[in-house]
Amino acid sequence: MKVRFRDLAVKDKKLKEELLTAVNKVLTHGKVLLGPEVTEFEEFIARECGTKYSVGVGSGTDALYVSMKALGIGPEDEVITTPLSWIATANSIVAVGAKPTYVDIGQDLNIDPDLIEKSITNKTKAIMPVHFTGRICQMDKIKKIAKKNNLFLIEDGGQAYGANINGKMAGSFGDMGCFSMNPMKIFSSYGEAGVITVNDKKLRDDLVSVRYNGTLNKEDCHVPSINARIDTLHAAMLNINAKYLKNKINRTREISKYYDDKLKNVVECPSDDGTFQTYYSYMIKVEDRESLTSYLTENEIETKIQHPILMPFHTAYKKFYPNISIPMSEKLIKKILSIPNHDKMTDQQVEYVADKIYNYYK
Repeated sequence: MKVRFRDLAVKDKKLKEELLTAVNKVLTHGKVLLGPEVTEFEEFIARECGTKYSVGVGSGTDALYVSMKALGIGPEDEVITTPLSWIATANSIVAVGAKPTYVDIGQDLNIDPDLIEKSITNKTKAIMPVHFTGRICQMDKIKKIAKKNNLFLIEDGGQAYGANINGKMAGSFGDMGCFSMNPMKIFSSYGEAGVITVNDKKLRDDLVSVRYNGTLNKEDCHVPSINARIDTLHAAMLNINAKYLKNKINRTREISKYYDDKLKNVVECPSDDGTFQTYYSYMIKVEDRESLTSYLTENEIETKIQHPILMPFHTAYKKFYPNISIPMSEKLIKKILSIPNHDKMTDQQVEYVADKIYNYYK
């Protein structure tokens, strides 16, 4: 491929040296589980997201699971979420014994807040909006609904670290904010990692317990759980990547702005709704996706459909939702296509992608 959808190789020599130095430091002091680098990482996240605390975990899925366990969500409970997300969102809900309740999306590809209340039942315990592709949901509306109905609000910010609305960061709107730091994300590790943001001290302490098999003082188990601790090595490397994060986000936004200007008259680009988007994916909407994808592949441009199967329609779940009505999700899932927009792209590559798409339609 001339233009890869993502490039996960570390090509910057200075960055590579810093990462290897950080790894060597951990191997030297030997505190490979919840070492000092984890504390540094958690303090950075809380400071940057504007919350009192954060708790590092092993993945974004762990973040969702641990959050619900700490809130006491379990069997017979229902959690309202969007049908358009990576399956980890649904899996985490089912893993604690609860049931996902799917509410349709809007044109912004996020959960439609105007449809939430009619899906609330006496079993509903939480709302879990997903900030899809790095765009924050309409959190003011969703937060009011959660408060009115006495529901927990858990942000799935797996794709949206650094996104904000007038400076209020993703992860700071709800009871908890959950992030993934896997290598595909804007703020990335070199394997699986995640983090939870939280303001309540008791909830923070509960999260620390639940992430380590539900134990207190690492000894007595009070809540059956899993081992969801973040590795010190991942935290150490994330601390290095944090130094370059602002530039990475700015570059991704710069590429996305170029696409907006070049392509707005030929495809439907992500709309500017006044929020600060981090563009985990630059997702266009087209009517002839298969033809366009083939054309771009022929021109050695790699694209992705994120995610081609709506969560309730996966094999493991579709028998539980035979009559589900999510017409907007079913309509838009046939149109969305993500094109390369990572920070390692050269200006020439960005122009090449935009020119090919423009020329295809013109």
